[in-house]
Amino acid sequence: MWPWEHAIVGYLAYSLCCHTVFRESPGGLEAFAVVFAAVLPDLIDKPLAWEYGVFDVGYGIGHSIFFAVPLALLVGTIAHAGARPQAGLAFGLGYLSHLPADIADTAFRQGYLLIDLALWPIATVEGQPPGPGVVEAFLLLFGRYAGDILAGNLSTYLWLQIGLAGFTALVWLLDGAPVLRECLRASHRAVSGLLGRESAASRENEPNRR
Repeated sequence: MWPWEHAIVGYLAYSLCCHTVFRESPGGLEAFAVVFAAVLPDLIDKPLAWEYGVFDVGYGIGHSIFFAVPLALLVGTIAHAGARPQAGLAFGLGYLSHLPADIADTAFRQGYLLIDLALWPIATVEGQPPGPGVVEAFLLLFGRYAGDILAGNLSTYLWLQIGLAGFTALVWLLDGAPVLRECLRASHRAVSGLLGRESAASRENEPNRR
């Protein structure tokens, strides 16, 4: 799966959780946490494999259930101690959604379940890296992906991607555009504070002008 696909799956899962359990939309911190955590396994394993050769392919410790569960519990504990339990839940849900999403993606595209993706170090996935480094490998794979789209060679898989991306964008907007919403509010407060200070300074200087 591409990183944005994992971000989509993670966000949809957490948004559904928020609406069914908490009866509210995701907050900005939680939305950021779930999206970041959903792509984190690739941020760990792809450089280790493609850049440093620690693994044959980009599925290792970051994709391992034996690493993912303890990490999710650790972050959840820290978040709970910091009075941010929902952020911890978002991180755990995002990270743990990555593993079954990759397995399901492999089953859809290749026709078989590759459970070994999530069982390092008990089981490993063999193969060859797609390029000599992270940037080169990404550009090579993305070039093929973009080429299919530009050529109009849209498979069922690509149509599902496009449809899911559009649906997720709609859900995000209905949720109030978390993250963007908080950024706009912070910008508004900053501008209002600056204008307020300038207005106060102007009133203080007015007697001197008289």
